[in-house]
Amino acid sequence: MSRIGVYPGTFDPITLGHMDIIRRGAKLVDRLVVGVTTNPSKSPMFSVEERMATVRREVEGIDAVIDVVSFDALLMDFAVQQGASVIVRGLRAVADFEYEYQMAGMNQQLNREVETVFLMADVALQPIASRLVKEIALFRGNIANFVTPSVRDEVVARVASLGPRGG
Repeated sequence: MSRIGVYPGTFDPITLGHMDIIRRGAKLVDRLVVGVTTNPSKSPMFSVEERMATVRREVEGIDAVIDVVSFDALLMDFAVQQGASVIVRGLRAVADFEYEYQMAGMNQQLNREVETVFLMADVALQPIASRLVKEIALFRGNIANFVTPSVRDEVVARVASLGPRGG
């Protein structure tokens, strides 16, 4: 029986911090499912399809079984659908922990068979957040330290298509 983990997120855009958690999370399971989801409280820069394509491209070089799947459902329902026994979550700071701790508690109430595993972000990557990457890009700032070169190019192109000052 293989151990399956789910790493959920919007990945809008996928950052070096996300990639760090994917690489490390993939070592903990036999198969890691990167679940690309929508989040009604966020305004995505990229469609779900675009984000899935980007994540697939970015994880290609990782020596692990990684699937990229979209979902628009409760995380625990998605985890069960994927046959997962583990949810992988990345933590950057105390504020993340408070939110993630609450979510893990709620998820445990929904399904006690699926465990949540927290991975601390690499110290150098802790400040990186997709929301901040988008904000910097919209103001024409340099995001090269936060994303891969190909993701940087995609974000810069998207911002340029929005016109002056990001729309």
